[in-house]
Amino acid sequence: MSGVEKGKEKTKPVIVVKDLYKVYRIGENRVRALNGVSFSINRGEFCAIVGTSGSGKSTLLNMLAGLEKPTKGEIVIVGEHMERKNENQLVRFRREHIGFIFQSFNLMGTMNAVENVALPLTFQGVSKRERIKRAKKMVHMVGLDKYWDHRPNQMSGGQQQRVGVARALVVNPEIIFADEPTGNLDSNTSREIMSLMQNVVREQKRTLIMVTHDNTLASFADKIIRIVDGKIVDMVDNTEKAASIVSETVESEKVEAVAQS
Repeated sequence: MSGVEKGKEKTKPVIVVKDLYKVYRIGENRVRALNGVSFSINRGEFCAIVGTSGSGKSTLLNMLAGLEKPTKGEIVIVGEHMERKNENQLVRFRREHIGFIFQSFNLMGTMNAVENVALPLTFQGVSKRERIKRAKKMVHMVGLDKYWDHRPNQMSGGQQQRVGVARALVVNPEIIFADEPTGNLDSNTSREIMSLMQNVVREQKRTLIMVTHDNTLASFADKIIRIVDGKIVDMVDNTEKAASIVSETVESEKVEAVAQS
């Protein structure tokens, strides 16, 4: 493959949304949660969808994940039309292509960190030995080697969300959806998790779509889409600023490492 062809492959959209509408009926009223939304997200891109409560951002994420059907429009992910799939096809698609990071962590209280990370592999029919091997690798990647046998109630919020990130990655997804992933964390811990997610996108070559109300957190993303009353009002290429945040984080970690040595 030539350099030009490689460049095209790298920037090929992995998600394409065209003229998307979602209308809810509330009594005799019709409410437009999404009103003609169109955009694309490239492979390996970190995209933040930003909006206040009621803006339509969570509805949009649900549409992308195939959890809700659009009233009108197209959602094409890795070349497949989500709006044309039935429920069984959507379940299979999510299992094979998508990882999720939740605001409330959604960890099983009776399982330790490795067991929680390994859980999605159970539904893929992976053997127990292989599940544990892959889960331990992910736990190491998110920096929780010392906590692999801890249950959720023995970990901080930040540690629990690191487990959540590892669980999303263990299925080797092409796309990760994150819904307010730092909503239950303090500002310092939020920054740590955002840096971790940035690293995942760059080192693991994943595509990450995050929904948030927080402009500071959105600044970690390569692309920022702002949504108001179901419409996109702004779309910003934030690649350079996001890269500078990565550099600042790396330097900060080096300083901390020297101080602790």
